[in-house]
Amino acid sequence: MAPRSRVTGRSVSIALLCVACLIPELCAQTLPTRLATSKEIHDMLAHYVDVDHKAPAIVVGLISKHGREIIGYGKFAPDDPRVPDGETIFEIGSVTKVFTSLLLSQMVLDKEVSLNDPIAKYLPASVQVPSRNGKQITLLDLSTHHSGFPREPAHPSDYTIEQVYDFLNHYQLTRDPGAAYEYSNFGAGLLGQILAMRAGTDYETLLRTRIIEPLQMNHTAIHPTDEMKAQLIDGYHGDQKTPSIPITVLAPAGAIRSNVDDMLIFLAANMGLIRTPLLPAMKYMLKVRREASPGVQIALGWHIMNGGTLVWHNGGTFGYHAFVGFEPKRKIGIVVLSNSTEFTDDMAQQILHHPESGPTEIQIGPSHLY
Repeated sequence: MAPRSRVTGRSVSIALLCVACLIPELCAQTLPTRLATSKEIHDMLAHYVDVDHKAPAIVVGLISKHGREIIGYGKFAPDDPRVPDGETIFEIGSVTKVFTSLLLSQMVLDKEVSLNDPIAKYLPASVQVPSRNGKQITLLDLSTHHSGFPREPAHPSDYTIEQVYDFLNHYQLTRDPGAAYEYSNFGAGLLGQILAMRAGTDYETLLRTRIIEPLQMNHTAIHPTDEMKAQLIDGYHGDQKTPSIPITVLAPAGAIRSNVDDMLIFLAANMGLIRTPLLPAMKYMLKVRREASPGVQIALGWHIMNGGTLVWHNGGTFGYHAFVGFEPKRKIGIVVLSNSTEFTDDMAQQILHHPESGPTEIQIGPSHLY
């Protein structure tokens, strides 16, 4: 299948049980590396789809100060020969958390909230938020996965705000807030709902008015428009088509749908390749706040590895996987979206750091999954 590629000039982009966070080990790079070429990327995608059968379709987007490039491979479905491209809509899963933390960052700079505010400050008085040894859970704890909350509650697929409050009233922390990293979809979902309540609106409206519209990401939403639905590719687990992610009160943890075109706008804004009103909040997000695992730190929403050389987040739902990241020093960003539950993090790393010759020793290890 011929590659579907586009190069333009300089850019002015569940069930929650399956929202995933994969923490890579440190990259061991013993050979000189470079950015993979268009042909090399196309060959990787062809092998991924046609040889390894890891996904029916996959799209890669790259952006730098020199412009942007999008390469898609595969097809929408066995009976739909459309080749995925920059307009194809995917579920981006936990990459949603970066948007939620961007809202937090913006609201901190606007003095609507403070990172160290206890979350109880923004919840009804009837809700008894758990604490431990006199330490309260803060907004910072939720954004950096240091709240002490578990990955998710028992039935996240149909969770309501009443169930969230009931969970908070009865949950007992097993460690002090802020003591250790434990990835929590519940915590991220709660963060988004708290920010929406503070702003006097719902999460999707907050997301749209403060991020989506200012960045003109017209094909990014929780509830897809009719135009987006026409470009939405089905998700797969193996060879089985999967249902769309249910949208619940925990949507701020992983319910955004988007495409490579829009996500490249998002990366361009984060890297300062385009100037937007969100740049101060995006820069504020990047300050390392805590440790996540050996060699990996956590900022607001973003994970930081290799001493700040790579800023990233990934996400997975029952039928999709996403990787979004950028290198601040080289000012290169990458988006990899696929309609499969298979992880694409290693491919993203391979594209960013392609070996000049011989085998590479770049290794991705799932030391923390989900």
